[in-house]
Amino acid sequence: MNSKCQSPKSTQLCTNKPQELLSKMVMDNTITSNGTGEPRKPGGKIRAMAVCFILGLGSLVSWNSILTIGDYYYQLFPTYHPSRVLTLVYQPFAIGTLIVMTHYESKINTRLRNVVGFTLFFIATFLILILDLATSGKGGIGPYLVICFLTACFGVADAFVEGGMVGDLYFMCPEFVQSFLAGMAASGALISLLRVLTKLAFEKSNNGLRKGAILFFAISTFIEFLCIFLYAIYFTKLPIVKYYRAKAASEGSKTVTADLAAAGIQTKTNDQAEHDHKQVERLSNKQLFHANIDYAADLFLIYVITLSIFPGFLYENTGEHQLGTWYPIVLIVMYNVLDLIARYIPLVQWLKLESRKGLLIAILSRFLLIPAFYFTAKYGDQGWMIFLTSFLGLTNGYLTVCVFTLAPRGYKAPEQNALGNILVICLLCGIFSGGTLGWLWIIGKDSF
Repeated sequence: MNSKCQSPKSTQLCTNKPQELLSKMVMDNTITSNGTGEPRKPGGKIRAMAVCFILGLGSLVSWNSILTIGDYYYQLFPTYHPSRVLTLVYQPFAIGTLIVMTHYESKINTRLRNVVGFTLFFIATFLILILDLATSGKGGIGPYLVICFLTACFGVADAFVEGGMVGDLYFMCPEFVQSFLAGMAASGALISLLRVLTKLAFEKSNNGLRKGAILFFAISTFIEFLCIFLYAIYFTKLPIVKYYRAKAASEGSKTVTADLAAAGIQTKTNDQAEHDHKQVERLSNKQLFHANIDYAADLFLIYVITLSIFPGFLYENTGEHQLGTWYPIVLIVMYNVLDLIARYIPLVQWLKLESRKGLLIAILSRFLLIPAFYFTAKYGDQGWMIFLTSFLGLTNGYLTVCVFTLAPRGYKAPEQNALGNILVICLLCGIFSGGTLGWLWIIGKDSF
């Protein structure tokens, strides 16, 4: 062991064997013991959940800003189907990047991955804001192509952050995963409610839609900057986060090394032969996928149904109603708010669906929403459409949290990290497939 590790003045914890890390942290009072020799989880859980919520918010707030100001982009680019096209631009970059990162996830520095992802979100969001200011809100193919490029950057950033964060949180506790997923839903609810407020404030002013869009992107830019600070500096130093990452290191995870170092805990490994072979052995990604193929199918199908309807159908296929220009905005708000509320329902244990077969049946039953939306748009009034959209959001949020929080049970930290990335790929594939199928709603129409 080097001299730095031997120095009593060193504030860092150094160990040559990851499995020694937890006991060494107890000895140095980094975490406490419960009196039986077993390390006890330290405090800070509520703070960690709050940070996870904000990080979830930041992982989607920029993209949701794009979706929610769809009426502004339809005004600028009326013949380019922006809601549909931007979704199809976003997803291939997100999926392709995440597939590569999942293949190498055991070798990737998770800390660097997440910081780069939030930084890319920040830069791309700021550039969209600058683009609108520089062009004075004018349309045309040039600005549209730039927006498409920056949307692709959002896709890459999403692959970095969503897969990295879910994998990172998967070896901690289900409440952290739930908080992160709730934050993702909150990004849509926040932007939707801001859309309502800005429409009320600017409806009768010149360039009211543009003023609202500028406000959205200014707020999104701030949130992305806040996420960089919270993840890189604050979250990693929380006692409970250090505890879970130390535990992951003791189970053979190498992705947490940089985060532990940032928290003042260094792990140094010698030759692989020094480690207990059983401790570092893990299932391959292929084995994990086959063992959890029902959960993978669940997430894929949830988002195939949701994205085939939301948001494109709600903007282009719901007809004219008494609410006028408020109609698509109300639908988007109701979806996002119910999606957020539903992500807290599984916290009530007796309301959480834990049967794998029951989850699959519930998810397959959502296919009935497709004919329901079709006939409601054709024959129903706005009240029924608002109800259906609310139900779409409610089931989307509830089932997403149920699947994500059940899947990692029974696995070691390296396997949980890999499984989190695999399931996020399935989710993104569902979003892409749903967005593609959404074009079927306008086949045969003059606007196609």
